[in-house]
Amino acid sequence: MKRNRKRMICLALAIGMLIAAAACGKPQAAPEENAPTAAPEPAQQSAETVPETVPGAPAGGAEAQALPETPDSGDSGSDVLVVYFSRTGEQYTVGVIEHGNTAIVAEMIAEKTGADLFEVLPADDHYPMTYNALTDVAKREQNEKTRPAYSGELPDLAGYSTVFIGAPVWWGDWPMIMYTLFENSDFSGKTLIPFSTHEGSGLSGFDRKLAKACPGAEIGKGLAIRGNDAQNAQEKVRESVNGWLSELGF
Repeated sequence: MKRNRKRMICLALAIGMLIAAAACGKPQAAPEENAPTAAPEPAQQSAETVPETVPGAPAGGAEAQALPETPDSGDSGSDVLVVYFSRTGEQYTVGVIEHGNTAIVAEMIAEKTGADLFEVLPADDHYPMTYNALTDVAKREQNEKTRPAYSGELPDLAGYSTVFIGAPVWWGDWPMIMYTLFENSDFSGKTLIPFSTHEGSGLSGFDRKLAKACPGAEIGKGLAIRGNDAQNAQEKVRESVNGWLSELGF
């Protein structure tokens, strides 16, 4: 009798479990443990513009550094222009560089003042990339008072009231290519503000020589920056540039 009762209870439990399973439907599978979630598809990118390379950068070796974008001359609405000559390659105390000392300072001035930029580039870049050879060429040009040609044309100066003009000091003077620029341009009525990069020469009379080369212009207070600092202490240089510009009213 007890055995029949146990069998009946077991049979009833089995029937109840079958009814419950049928009511719930098929069980869901557990997610795979540690399965990676699908990464979102990357947004479609537009083709990048191929950057310009720094003029005069050494062939081979280090990769060419892209020039920062600058506003088209005269299109920014600024009445300030920064004109500069700069060199890459082997430079005194800093080794081989891909971004010129004077270019770095010129870009800081333009950033602070909102000025347009114009780089003086040799039409025939005959300047050596090694330091000693470059100094020999620079000395010969100075002795012969040569006027190397530069490429392109200076923006229309009618739209500018102030022109910052910078270059490295070569043998205590402006590089001769800058005199080509001075003699080819009419800076009458403009305020010209010189700046130099150097390794001990300071401003080297850039202001007096600029006044003599451009007699119809007013010459503002200049600034001299060590090339080594332009490469290796840029925050220090930026502070000097910004302080100088504040004194000039910018």
